[in-house]
Amino acid sequence: MAEKLIYDCIIIGAGPGGLQAAIYLGRYNRNVLLIDRGGGRTQHAKHIENFLTQKAISGEEIIKTGLEQARSFNVEVEKGLVTRVLKKDYFEIYAGEKKYLSKFAIVSSGVYDNLPGIENLYKFLGISLFTCVDCDGYKTTNKKLVIIGNSIKTVHLAIAMKEMFTKDITLILYTDKAPEEYKEELKDENIPLIIGRPVKIIGEEKMEAIELQGGSRFECEVIMSHFGFKLNDSFLPGLNLKKDRDGFKYIVSSTYESSLSGLYIVGPLNQGNDQVVIAAGEGAVAAIDIKKRLLEL
Repeated sequence: MAEKLIYDCIIIGAGPGGLQAAIYLGRYNRNVLLIDRGGGRTQHAKHIENFLTQKAISGEEIIKTGLEQARSFNVEVEKGLVTRVLKKDYFEIYAGEKKYLSKFAIVSSGVYDNLPGIENLYKFLGISLFTCVDCDGYKTTNKKLVIIGNSIKTVHLAIAMKEMFTKDITLILYTDKAPEEYKEELKDENIPLIIGRPVKIIGEEKMEAIELQGGSRFECEVIMSHFGFKLNDSFLPGLNLKKDRDGFKYIVSSTYESSLSGLYIVGPLNQGNDQVVIAAGEGAVAAIDIKKRLLEL
């Protein structure tokens, strides 16, 4: 039975970091279990262009190919939702009614984007509506861009995107949170500031405009949505892990080990940048460190 088997490592989440770690540990001929709930931020990415040697690849293709690679190195893969992780003599990992034991654990469960309730949003998500400037800012180059958000950071984003990608920007904030000095800066940058609540994206084959409550419309070819994200970490609170000053992201070492010995966190749950290529590198580093420590046991 699964509860009697002690894995060398259990990986939670088939994101880029988890898959890369699984491939490394599988190639060390370690007994590895990867538990994945399906979906995820990378899975929904339509085109990833900033990964070395990949001119353009979908997130779905990365995950599919990564799972095939992991299985080819005898990594056990199970579909399931991890609900709890405990640490006693070994890590106890619960998914549904199953309990698994492991010497080490890697968390690669990713995040959820906070997406506003706008009609037709999912029709354009990942095609002409984006949530990550590092991932997709380039796709707004020289296009008519609308940025939507609800914080001072959204104002900073608008000014930065004008410098890097396009001069044609309209900023829509849900509430008037911008201090006067920020409004003056936006005026100097020739970035119109609109206060309102978007309700619908207009367009059939291509995005044409965004409509606000009250009926006003603003033409756009692309939208950058800036409402942050939530961590997929509901199974971790019982471990009392150290977090950053904001109590949001997890603090990790140079090998991505958390404050709990033997538990590694890779990808956007830690304090690093949220990028596919970075998460994959973190997974490799964590796996190599676990390899060394398994040899010491």
